[in-house]
Amino acid sequence: MSLIGRNIKYLRKSMRLTQAKFAEKIGIKRSLVGAYEEGRSDPRLTNLISMSRLFDVSVDALISQELTGLQLKEMKHLQVPKYDGRGSNVPDTKVLAITVDEHDNENIELVPTKASAGYANGYADPEYIRELPKFRLPMLPNYGTFRAFEISGDSMLPLESGTVLVGQYVESPLEIKNGKTYVLVTVSEGVVYKRVFNYIDENGKLFLVSDNKSYSPYEIEASDVMEVWEAKAFISVKFPDAQASVSEELPEKTMTMEQLTKIVLELKDEVVKLKEQ
Repeated sequence: MSLIGRNIKYLRKSMRLTQAKFAEKIGIKRSLVGAYEEGRSDPRLTNLISMSRLFDVSVDALISQELTGLQLKEMKHLQVPKYDGRGSNVPDTKVLAITVDEHDNENIELVPTKASAGYANGYADPEYIRELPKFRLPMLPNYGTFRAFEISGDSMLPLESGTVLVGQYVESPLEIKNGKTYVLVTVSEGVVYKRVFNYIDENGKLFLVSDNKSYSPYEIEASDVMEVWEAKAFISVKFPDAQASVSEELPEKTMTMEQLTKIVLELKDEVVKLKEQ
């Protein structure tokens, strides 16, 4: 793969564009994008100019500098969709910083518990992302971007404190599916892992529910969310306790989906009643 081919592929993936979508924005055929990225063809000057405008990177940098890996700090204006709090997506100037291995495959960066507080401030900083531990899981899909978070506390039992949760990047809070679990990076709460119910279309809010019923559900503004990662896998060094699995204590700490839904709906009704007063 040529230098320019690596740069095009890296920048395209950084903007979360498929080859087809990227080709549409540039005004070329999808097959030509593949040829560029594989080094079988070099872009014409007019196409290079279109790419430089889309990536907000100079033509010179595109053809002569290694932009993969940790060079994202040079690109501060990549357009990433973000919910604006009023029912629509708007372009945001944040960068979704990622790292890649020697084969140009995206790594899974691990955010340990001790680093989670700083992640809310450094999630878009390539230098911060570079310092995080990295690994790969072969069983995950070869598309999408994944990040791992070490969870703390007992709000999401039976997943215990210290479990590593692997999430797949979701472009907008609008894509959240009711009852699924997500890692949310928020302005007010920092990094949280909850079961989420999406009421953005109704009131611009998300309801966050713990699987441990000792913790009360609460709501946040969708505009408070900076990143969304859908839970896809977890890693734990703690094996299930056979005695605990058959005891009467564990079920008291967890809820069924029906119970969760009932709590969320009741909470939602209470919020509506308060607004009507």
